[in-house]
Amino acid sequence: MIPVVVAAIVGALWGFAADRIAARWPAHEGGLVRPVDWRTPAVVAVGAIGPALLVLRFEDDPATLAFLGALVLALVLLFATDLDQRLLPDVITLPLVGYALVGFVLAVGPFVRTPGDLMWAAIAGVALPGFLFVVSIPFGAGAIGIGDLKLLLGAGLVMGAARLGVAIAVGAVAAAVAIVVLVALRRITLKSYVPYGPFLIMGALWAMLAQPIG
Repeated sequence: MIPVVVAAIVGALWGFAADRIAARWPAHEGGLVRPVDWRTPAVVAVGAIGPALLVLRFEDDPATLAFLGALVLALVLLFATDLDQRLLPDVITLPLVGYALVGFVLAVGPFVRTPGDLMWAAIAGVALPGFLFVVSIPFGAGAIGIGDLKLLLGAGLVMGAARLGVAIAVGAVAAAVAIVVLVALRRITLKSYVPYGPFLIMGALWAMLAQPIG
Protein backbone atom coordinates (compact mmCIF):
# COMPACT_ATOMS: atom_id res chain seq x y z
CA MET A 1 0.00 0.00 0.00
CA ILE A 2 2.92 2.35 0.68
CA PRO A 3 4.01 2.42 -3.01
CA VAL A 4 0.47 3.43 -4.00
CA VAL A 5 0.45 6.29 -1.49
CA VAL A 6 3.88 7.42 -2.65
CA ALA A 7 2.72 7.29 -6.28
CA ALA A 8 -0.33 9.38 -5.39
CA ILE A 9 1.81 12.00 -3.64
CA VAL A 10 4.34 12.16 -6.47
CA GLY A 11 1.50 12.26 -8.97
CA ALA A 12 -0.20 15.10 -7.13
CA LEU A 13 3.05 17.07 -7.17
CA TRP A 14 3.35 16.44 -10.91
CA GLY A 15 -0.27 17.52 -11.32
CA PHE A 16 0.50 20.83 -9.63
CA ALA A 17 3.61 21.24 -11.78
CA ALA A 18 1.61 20.40 -14.93
CA ASP A 19 -0.99 23.03 -14.02
CA ARG A 20 1.75 25.64 -13.60
CA ILE A 21 3.34 24.58 -16.90
CA ALA A 22 0.00 24.88 -18.66
CA ALA A 23 -0.46 28.34 -17.15
CA ARG A 24 2.63 29.42 -19.11
CA TRP A 25 3.05 27.00 -22.03
CA PRO A 26 2.26 27.15 -24.85
CA ALA A 27 2.75 30.91 -24.53
CA HIS A 28 -0.37 32.85 -23.63
CA GLU A 29 -1.33 36.06 -25.40
CA GLY A 30 0.51 38.98 -23.87
CA GLY A 31 2.73 36.63 -21.89
CA LEU A 32 0.09 36.33 -19.17
CA VAL A 33 0.40 33.62 -16.52
CA ARG A 34 -2.84 32.22 -15.14
CA PRO A 35 -2.96 32.22 -11.34
CA VAL A 36 -3.98 29.16 -9.35
CA ASP A 37 -7.72 28.60 -9.76
CA TRP A 38 -10.29 25.79 -9.90
CA ARG A 39 -8.30 24.03 -12.62
CA THR A 40 -5.36 23.51 -10.29
CA PRO A 41 -7.03 21.06 -7.88
CA ALA A 42 -8.64 19.27 -10.84
CA VAL A 43 -5.22 18.59 -12.40
CA VAL A 44 -3.73 17.70 -9.01
CA ALA A 45 -6.53 15.16 -8.46
CA VAL A 46 -6.02 13.52 -11.85
CA GLY A 47 -2.27 13.61 -11.26
CA ALA A 48 -2.69 11.75 -7.99
CA ILE A 49 -5.27 9.19 -9.13
CA GLY A 50 -3.55 8.13 -12.36
CA PRO A 51 -0.18 7.08 -10.90
CA ALA A 52 -1.85 5.53 -7.85
CA LEU A 53 -4.03 3.29 -10.03
CA LEU A 54 -1.02 2.50 -12.21
CA VAL A 55 1.09 1.31 -9.28
CA LEU A 56 -1.86 -0.54 -7.76
CA ARG A 57 -2.29 -2.51 -10.95
CA PHE A 58 1.24 -2.96 -12.31
CA GLU A 59 3.47 -2.78 -9.24
CA ASP A 60 4.86 -6.26 -9.97
CA ASP A 61 5.71 -5.49 -13.61
CA PRO A 62 8.48 -2.84 -13.68
CA ALA A 63 8.74 -2.69 -17.48
CA THR A 64 5.02 -2.06 -17.94
CA LEU A 65 5.02 0.32 -14.99
CA ALA A 66 7.74 2.43 -16.61
CA PHE A 67 6.15 2.32 -20.07
CA LEU A 68 2.66 3.30 -18.94
CA GLY A 69 4.05 5.66 -16.28
CA ALA A 70 5.53 7.96 -18.90
CA LEU A 71 2.23 7.90 -20.79
CA VAL A 72 0.24 8.75 -17.65
CA LEU A 73 2.51 11.72 -16.93
CA ALA A 74 2.03 12.94 -20.51
CA LEU A 75 -1.75 12.57 -20.22
CA VAL A 76 -1.79 14.61 -17.01
CA LEU A 77 0.09 17.42 -18.77
CA LEU A 78 -2.33 17.25 -21.71
CA PHE A 79 -5.24 17.36 -19.26
CA ALA A 80 -3.76 20.56 -17.85
CA THR A 81 -3.10 22.27 -21.20
CA ASP A 82 -6.57 21.47 -22.53
CA LEU A 83 -8.25 22.79 -19.39
CA ASP A 84 -6.16 25.94 -19.54
CA GLN A 85 -6.00 26.72 -23.25
CA ARG A 86 -8.29 24.21 -24.96
CA LEU A 87 -5.18 22.85 -26.60
CA LEU A 88 -3.51 19.46 -26.89
CA PRO A 89 -0.03 20.33 -28.18
CA ASP A 90 1.25 18.32 -31.16
CA VAL A 91 4.66 18.11 -29.50
CA ILE A 92 3.06 15.69 -27.01
CA THR A 93 0.25 13.99 -28.95
CA LEU A 94 2.12 13.12 -32.14
CA PRO A 95 5.10 11.35 -30.47
CA LEU A 96 2.60 9.07 -28.71
CA VAL A 97 2.26 7.15 -31.98
CA GLY A 98 5.97 6.38 -32.12
CA TYR A 99 6.05 5.69 -28.39
CA ALA A 100 3.27 3.13 -28.76
CA LEU A 101 5.13 1.38 -31.58
CA VAL A 102 8.34 1.27 -29.55
CA GLY A 103 6.41 -0.23 -26.65
CA PHE A 104 4.99 -2.87 -28.98
CA VAL A 105 8.40 -3.78 -30.42
CA LEU A 106 9.92 -4.03 -26.93
CA ALA A 107 6.88 -6.02 -25.71
CA VAL A 108 6.42 -3.80 -22.65
CA GLY A 109 2.80 -2.83 -23.28
CA PRO A 110 0.19 -4.99 -21.57
CA PHE A 111 -2.65 -4.43 -24.05
CA VAL A 112 -1.30 -4.63 -27.61
CA ARG A 113 0.78 -7.78 -27.75
CA THR A 114 0.36 -9.38 -31.19
CA PRO A 115 0.50 -8.04 -34.76
CA GLY A 116 -3.25 -8.62 -34.89
CA ASP A 117 -3.75 -6.50 -31.79
CA LEU A 118 -1.66 -3.75 -33.38
CA MET A 119 -3.59 -3.94 -36.65
CA TRP A 120 -6.96 -3.57 -34.93
CA ALA A 121 -5.61 -0.82 -32.69
CA ALA A 122 -4.43 1.09 -35.77
CA ILE A 123 -7.78 0.62 -37.51
CA ALA A 124 -9.68 1.75 -34.42
CA GLY A 125 -7.25 4.64 -33.88
CA VAL A 126 -8.17 5.99 -37.29
CA ALA A 127 -11.81 4.87 -37.65
CA LEU A 128 -13.18 5.87 -34.23
CA PRO A 129 -11.72 9.41 -34.21
CA GLY A 130 -12.86 9.75 -37.84
CA PHE A 131 -16.37 8.73 -36.83
CA LEU A 132 -16.36 11.23 -33.96
CA PHE A 133 -15.24 13.97 -36.34
CA VAL A 134 -18.04 13.20 -38.82
CA VAL A 135 -20.65 13.08 -36.04
CA SER A 136 -19.41 16.42 -34.69
CA ILE A 137 -19.78 18.30 -38.00
CA PRO A 138 -23.46 19.30 -37.47
CA PHE A 139 -22.47 20.90 -34.15
CA GLY A 140 -20.12 23.35 -35.86
CA ALA A 141 -16.40 23.87 -36.11
CA GLY A 142 -14.54 23.03 -32.93
CA ALA A 143 -17.12 20.57 -31.57
CA ILE A 144 -14.22 18.15 -31.40
CA GLY A 145 -10.65 19.35 -31.82
CA ILE A 146 -8.07 17.89 -34.18
CA GLY A 147 -5.84 17.53 -31.11
CA ASP A 148 -8.44 15.20 -29.61
CA LEU A 149 -8.27 13.00 -32.71
CA LYS A 150 -4.46 12.87 -32.62
CA LEU A 151 -4.59 11.95 -28.93
CA LEU A 152 -7.00 9.10 -29.64
CA LEU A 153 -4.74 7.69 -32.35
CA GLY A 154 -1.66 7.56 -30.11
CA ALA A 155 -3.51 6.38 -27.03
CA GLY A 156 -5.40 3.81 -29.08
CA LEU A 157 -2.17 2.24 -30.29
CA VAL A 158 -1.17 1.79 -26.64
CA MET A 159 -4.45 0.52 -25.22
CA GLY A 160 -5.87 -1.41 -28.16
CA ALA A 161 -9.12 -1.22 -30.07
CA ALA A 162 -11.51 -2.40 -27.36
CA ARG A 163 -10.10 -0.13 -24.67
CA LEU A 164 -10.12 2.82 -27.05
CA GLY A 165 -13.85 2.29 -27.47
CA VAL A 166 -14.23 2.15 -23.69
CA ALA A 167 -12.18 5.34 -23.29
CA ILE A 168 -14.39 7.21 -25.77
CA ALA A 169 -17.59 5.92 -24.14
CA VAL A 170 -16.45 6.79 -20.60
CA GLY A 171 -15.26 10.20 -21.79
CA ALA A 172 -18.61 10.88 -23.46
CA VAL A 173 -20.56 9.94 -20.32
CA ALA A 174 -18.26 12.02 -18.10
CA ALA A 175 -18.61 15.00 -20.44
CA ALA A 176 -22.41 14.69 -20.50
CA VAL A 177 -22.62 14.51 -16.71
CA ALA A 178 -20.29 17.49 -16.29
CA ILE A 179 -22.24 19.58 -18.80
CA VAL A 180 -25.57 18.78 -17.16
CA VAL A 181 -24.20 19.73 -13.73
CA LEU A 182 -22.59 22.95 -14.98
CA VAL A 183 -25.74 23.98 -16.84
CA ALA A 184 -27.85 23.24 -13.75
CA LEU A 185 -25.48 25.40 -11.68
CA ARG A 186 -25.67 28.08 -14.39
CA ARG A 187 -21.91 28.08 -14.82
CA ILE A 188 -22.29 27.51 -18.56
CA THR A 189 -25.03 27.48 -21.18
CA LEU A 190 -25.77 24.88 -23.83
CA LYS A 191 -23.91 27.12 -26.30
CA SER A 192 -20.75 27.28 -24.19
CA TYR A 193 -17.62 25.53 -25.48
CA VAL A 194 -16.42 22.76 -23.18
CA PRO A 195 -13.10 21.08 -24.07
CA TYR A 196 -13.55 17.37 -24.72
CA GLY A 197 -9.90 16.42 -24.26
CA PRO A 198 -9.94 16.25 -20.44
CA PHE A 199 -12.87 13.83 -20.55
CA LEU A 200 -11.18 11.66 -23.18
CA ILE A 201 -8.09 11.58 -20.98
CA MET A 202 -10.14 10.49 -17.97
CA GLY A 203 -11.69 7.81 -20.17
CA ALA A 204 -8.25 6.66 -21.31
CA LEU A 205 -6.97 6.41 -17.75
CA TRP A 206 -10.05 4.44 -16.78
CA ALA A 207 -9.69 2.08 -19.76
CA MET A 208 -6.00 1.41 -19.10
CA LEU A 209 -5.93 1.33 -15.32
CA ALA A 210 -9.38 0.25 -14.14
CA GLN A 211 -10.64 -2.10 -16.86
CA PRO A 212 -9.78 -5.78 -16.41
CA ILE A 213 -7.04 -7.05 -18.71
CA GLY A 214 -8.52 -9.56 -21.10
